[in-house]
Amino acid sequence: MKRCFDIIASAAGLILLTPVFGIAALLIRLTSGRPVIFRQQRMGRDFRPFTIYKFRTMVVDAQLRGGAITCDRDSRITPIGAIIRKLKVDELPQLLNVLKGDMSLVGPRPEMPEFVRQFEQDYRVILQIRPGITDLASLKYHNESEVLARFEDPSDAYIRFILPDKLLLAREYVNRSSLLFDIGLILRTLLKITHVGSRIGAVS
Repeated sequence: MKRCFDIIASAAGLILLTPVFGIAALLIRLTSGRPVIFRQQRMGRDFRPFTIYKFRTMVVDAQLRGGAITCDRDSRITPIGAIIRKLKVDELPQLLNVLKGDMSLVGPRPEMPEFVRQFEQDYRVILQIRPGITDLASLKYHNESEVLARFEDPSDAYIRFILPDKLLLAREYVNRSSLLFDIGLILRTLLKITHVGSRIGAVS
C-alpha cells in the first residue's frame, strides 16, 4: 500500500509541479549556470547506495570549497539558492527518487555513507525501510541551517547533537509507520512550507 501511494503521489506531484520545476531550473541556470541538478550519493534501504537529486543551491565547485555540512552563513550558497532552500523547493527533484523506488515520500532522511558508517548500529534498524523526503526530523529541524549557524563548528555540532537526535526520531518513525501517519506528516510538512513562504513574502 505504501509503495502504491508513493508511486501515485510522486507521479502526480511531478506533473502538477512542472511549472515550479521550470521556474526553479530557469532561475538557477540564469544566475549560476549549470548544472541545475545536484547529484550526491546517499545510503538507501538495506544499505544500498543511490544517487539523490536536488536543485543546486550552491556554487558549482562547492564541494571543493568546504565540507558536506552547510548553514545559513555558508558563503557557498547562492542568493537564489538561499530562497529555494528556505522554501524546500530544492528537495522536489527527489520525487524522481521516489518514483524510481530509491526513496519514499515519508521516511528517515537519507544520509551520506560516511555518516551512516559512524552510526551503523542505528542504521541497521532505520534502513530496514526506504528513506524519505520528509519525516519527524524534517519537521523538527526545518530550520537546521539556522541552528547550525549558531555553532562555531557546524560539522561537529551536526555529528554530536543533531544527527543523534535525528536517529532517535527515525527510530520512532520506524515504530509508528503507517499510511495514515505518513499522510499526517505530509500535511504537516506542507503547512510548515506554507508558513515559511508567507514569512518570506511578508519580509519582501
